[in-house]
Amino acid sequence: MSRYKTPLRYPGGKQKLAPFVLELMKKNSLDGGHYAEPYAGGAGIAIELLLSGDAAHIHLNDSCSGIYAFWRSVLSNPEELCRRISRASMTIQEWRRQKEIFSRQAEFEQIDVGFSVFYLNRCNRSGILSAGVIGGLQQEGEWKMDARFPRNELIGRIEAIASKKSAVTLRNWDAEKFILKHVPKLPPNSLVYCDPPYFHKADRLYLNHYDPEDHARIAKVIQSEIRHHWVVSYDGAPEILKHYSHRQSFLYDLQYNAAKAYKGTEVFFFSDRLKLPEESTVPYIDRALKNAAA
Repeated sequence: MSRYKTPLRYPGGKQKLAPFVLELMKKNSLDGGHYAEPYAGGAGIAIELLLSGDAAHIHLNDSCSGIYAFWRSVLSNPEELCRRISRASMTIQEWRRQKEIFSRQAEFEQIDVGFSVFYLNRCNRSGILSAGVIGGLQQEGEWKMDARFPRNELIGRIEAIASKKSAVTLRNWDAEKFILKHVPKLPPNSLVYCDPPYFHKADRLYLNHYDPEDHARIAKVIQSEIRHHWVVSYDGAPEILKHYSHRQSFLYDLQYNAAKAYKGTEVFFFSDRLKLPEESTVPYIDRALKNAAA
């Protein structure tokens, strides 16, 4: 699978892990089945699996109304969304206008909000919607605000996803509600991938983040309520490790960018019946698998 099928940049984006998730699905005879993300965000893995045909149907959920507006625009109004991308003005004046739309979402149409999310995601540092613009307000940096705005390529990604809209279910629910109400309706050959907000630094990476008690509660919900195969990924905080202490897991090193590069330890947790592959084409996952087996 090639990189970057999703139109969105996302802090801690997991699209690089798509080959490993596919390896998991194949190991457990889930390829060609359904795939769900209660915390979709940029939906990097889901979109990879959808476009490659390795998932017959994907189920995306995000509690952020702006992110939902973007994905709904991709599925329901792709022509207008692509038209706006093709004509988007790369100026600080326009950036301020889109920021204003995003901050006053209730006053605008869904397509307006969806495009504002896309615009800010592509023009802001590290794709963080609340961050500053690439290159600064004076546009004096080495990189300018259009550095991550390859129009034709992004339009192509949106058109590819829209062409498979019948294979996408989209929700704008709290993740807990999605797990309790939607996930039980999935067919048996489904994988549920939960990627909650990080425990550390989450307040500056995400619009919606959890308090410690929220992390504890969602851990109980995932482990007690999901009857399908599931995977959970997190930053490797001790507070998180204790919540899943009885599950299969391994730690791995991952470098990600959020204004500046960080190298952190992350962790995967797995449902009890999920069989892990012996090796992976993702180098740092392959090392983690071998270390866990040693």
